Amino acid sequence: MYAIVEIAGQQFKVSKDQKVFVHRLQDEVGANVAFDKVYLVDNNGQITIGAPAIDGAKVTATVLDHVKGDKVIVFKKKRRKGYKVKNGHRQLFTQIQINGIEGI
Repeated sequence: MYAIVEIAGQQFKVSKDQKVFVHRLQDEVGANVAFDKVYLVDNNGQITIGAPAIDGAKVTATVLDHVKGDKVIVFKKKRRKGYKVKNGHRQLFTQIQINGIEGI
């Protein structure tokens, strides 16, 4: 059984007991969260599609940790102008574990 769910503005394909890194959530570590924007649920071949979301369906999860992603280097250069800028960035993520998928 899996579901397509929107979490923090992005869509993820999730199943029970799966661990997922999503954009930073405001919830505390150990908190239970529920996501109600479920777009598709596949229950062993029986597919339910929402328009756009399925009414009454939700995905529950537990917040495991707040982490930073790998460093991304942003380098800008314009040739023959002497212009060079180097910046770094680390994205903030939250690791969640999917507890269950409740269909309609």
